[in-house]
Amino acid sequence: MCAARQPSLPLFHGPRFTAADFRQAPSNAEALTWLDRTGDWPNGRLALWGVARCGKTHLLHMWADHMGAALWHGPGLRGLPELPPRGIALDDADATVDEAALFHLLNATAEAGQPLLLASRAAPARWPVKLPDLASRLRAITAVQIGDPEDALLRAVLPRLLADRLIRLPEPVLNWLLNHLPRTPAMLGEAVARLDAVSLEQHRDITLPMVREVLAELLSAESDEILGTKPPPSRDDPRLL
Repeated sequence: MCAARQPSLPLFHGPRFTAADFRQAPSNAEALTWLDRTGDWPNGRLALWGVARCGKTHLLHMWADHMGAALWHGPGLRGLPELPPRGIALDDADATVDEAALFHLLNATAEAGQPLLLASRAAPARWPVKLPDLASRLRAITAVQIGDPEDALLRAVLPRLLADRLIRLPEPVLNWLLNHLPRTPAMLGEAVARLDAVSLEQHRDITLPMVREVLAELLSAESDEILGTKPPPSRDDPRLL
């Protein structure tokens, strides 16, 4: 049996970030609890942090939808834009280039009494910022880690990544991916993206031979990294996006 692609929408339109699509697990339970208690955030601020694809962006979308808050992106933050009326969720906050803009945003939301939710790879206290006043404010933010995903959560994530791209895989192919891919959301996402690209470009079904062929380089590079024979990927490595 070959992989099937649903015919109605052949293009990938990105992941779905609705509450119905979010998978609850022990690794994200504390974050969910804090998001339900916005009024209890110290100084109206909260930071969610964790590895790539652990669910930070999904949780930001859910919170922003629930609160009617604006969703902003750290690298695009410049100056001090006009504050929206219901709070801000700032994704990739640790990638903000304009430190002064982030400093002013923290001050402005506090003065306006608006909640500010941040998401990042590391806890704010560990961001390598240069402005002393900004570093001081970042250290004061309550930071909640989203833990490494459990095996059961990863087994649920892979079908969702496939469904986002309208791909259906036969059970043997799905099981092979779960058994051979490194147990991280980032690697699962990269593998699905590579398979989807090759399938579309070459008009091929996703079969076991194709999976082994397309992912051989990815799995080899990951093995080298684990064994210490090559340096870890840089921050701009597409596997981590």
